[in-house]
Amino acid sequence: MRRFTALICFFALCWGTVSAQSGYPYTQVPFTSVKITPNTFWGNRIQAAREVTIPLAFSKCETEHRYKNFEMAAYTLQHPGHPGLQTPEWDVSKFMGFSFDDTDVYKTIEGASYVLQTYPDQKLKAYIDSVLDVVGAAQEPDGYLYTARTINPEHPHQWSGKKRWEVEEILSHELYNLGHMVDAACAHYQATGSTKFLDIAKRYADCVIKEVGPNAGQACVVPGHQIAEMALARLYVLTGEKKYLDEAKFLLDYRGKTQRHDIYSQSDKPVTDQTEAWGHAVRAGYMYASMADVAALTGDEDYIKAIDTIYENIVSRKYYLTGGVGARHQGEAFGADYELPNLTAYNETCAAISMVYLFERMFLLHGDAKYIDCLERTLYNGVISGMSVDGGRFFYPNPLSSDGHYRFNADNTMTRQPWFGCACCPSNLSRFIPSMPGYIYGVRDNNLYVNLFAANTATIQVNGKNVTLEETTEYPWNGDIAIKVLQNKAKTFNMMVRIPGWVLNKVVPSDLYSFSDDILSGYEVTVNGQRVDGELQNGYLAINRNWKKGDIVRIHFDMPVRTVLANLRVADDRGRIAVERGPLVYCAEWADNAGINPHHLLLARQPQFELEEGYGIQNTEGDNKTFQVTAITAQAQEASITPDGKLAAKDVRVRLIPYYAWNHRGAGKMDVWLARSLSGLDD
Repeated sequence: MRRFTALICFFALCWGTVSAQSGYPYTQVPFTSVKITPNTFWGNRIQAAREVTIPLAFSKCETEHRYKNFEMAAYTLQHPGHPGLQTPEWDVSKFMGFSFDDTDVYKTIEGASYVLQTYPDQKLKAYIDSVLDVVGAAQEPDGYLYTARTINPEHPHQWSGKKRWEVEEILSHELYNLGHMVDAACAHYQATGSTKFLDIAKRYADCVIKEVGPNAGQACVVPGHQIAEMALARLYVLTGEKKYLDEAKFLLDYRGKTQRHDIYSQSDKPVTDQTEAWGHAVRAGYMYASMADVAALTGDEDYIKAIDTIYENIVSRKYYLTGGVGARHQGEAFGADYELPNLTAYNETCAAISMVYLFERMFLLHGDAKYIDCLERTLYNGVISGMSVDGGRFFYPNPLSSDGHYRFNADNTMTRQPWFGCACCPSNLSRFIPSMPGYIYGVRDNNLYVNLFAANTATIQVNGKNVTLEETTEYPWNGDIAIKVLQNKAKTFNMMVRIPGWVLNKVVPSDLYSFSDDILSGYEVTVNGQRVDGELQNGYLAINRNWKKGDIVRIHFDMPVRTVLANLRVADDRGRIAVERGPLVYCAEWADNAGINPHHLLLARQPQFELEEGYGIQNTEGDNKTFQVTAITAQAQEASITPDGKLAAKDVRVRLIPYYAWNHRGAGKMDVWLARSLSGLDD
């Protein structure tokens, strides 16, 4: 570890244009160090990914021609100029839907690699290895790996251009494919120790470094769809080879300086001149995450200033209560400031995932709990809403209101789909959900950061010495957490316990949302029964001691039901309130409120809530099994128009469920933001 840190320091010192830094100021504890406890909130999510989502994604790679693409590319390499290139079955555009179809294979391998940490599986490892044989055979001698061209070089996919990189900034996705390949290869290496995939990915990355850049003879282009930048930064951190960070920085530095200039692709101006989140939300989120990477890894002050400003713009003006981003259907894009419609919200699942990447990197850059507060909000609401609890059905968009219809679905209904022709969201979820263990802890020097709360066992290096912790909790259903020290070779260190913003009466780290009730939440932290007090440091309670085996930290967060108001500049939420408990946003759905129209509900300004623990939701849209949540009930009124045209209201009992749990029982009405005055009612 010390040699690796010294190596990064050496590279940073050799890079004279930026200040020297030894990697991220704060370090993410890798997923390989954390094992989620089975039969818990996150244990069940990872199990669903393992047993349903990842096998489904692999099966789709077989049935949807993904593996066949690599096999056909390999055949062309082995038989150059073969007659089949002139026949219809080798016309790439007829069987390859998108030029980025290769990434479905990469993302699924990445997710399967994360799963291997919690569920070691020799059969799965062998299957991945067999897939890598297929992938590796499609790699050209110089490392280029892009089946959309290699299958038929004279007649490539219609998005690919006549030669390499020619239309990269528009449609080819050659660098996008590289990004997902590198991410998957890094995960596979970390999980298995095998360099089989890593060697393939490095060869393609080296090909890109040779051919894409600002020098004579190179293609001076930047990614049309960002992600290669953050993947190359990850490859640098894993290998210590500075050339990968150099290339990531080039791909960012030259954005806005090449042929493409538009807001949609965040290329209207250089990245360090950008101050607002605009354009395609997924592309933007990946780019912002990579800007934070470069800011943290190089100490470049221009990058730090730019990403700080963009982050503030998002959480202050363009961030949904559920942690999603991307208000507009057109362009799957960010809207203007405070443009946050509910019924027509796009909130692509992939965009929420990109926000988790951004918020985690902002923590690694600055070490402030506010970034983890945002990460947690997005994780528990904006991300997991995109996948059914059984792991087999998916949302592309995630609106905060529904009338049961959605024109972007083939059947015009707002239901999770078993798959999509453009499968970015299902395959992205298959890789992201199993990676969750990597977001729980962080480290800097003598400080161990407890960022998220989930039942797990983790072995973490603090100052190069192993610390093993066992965390037990039913979070997010209650606010009680116990962390037991199983082993400590680091002796004295600071355990930094995040006190969530929602405990401290802060919905988000801005004035975009605020609590509308007069409830004061509290918390208590003890070590071996002795209360720990002290001033919070950037949202963390520091516990310094010479930790002994068997020491137990107990954390209690009050978890009352809270009501939330949006900033008055959010036109769609005026006269409305939302309901939260802990990290979870709640909603009213038709299936839990027989005969009641959620769009016509009025909540009192200070509602009296009751908890309904163990409330069962039958997943009739999937495996038909019943899963349990903590529901919330309250007295409300339902407004209606009488036959003589007068407004009337009747008393009703409304039941709310966690937002992520909605739409498991078919299409119908749903609302997160409920009216609290007549002016807030829909027609």
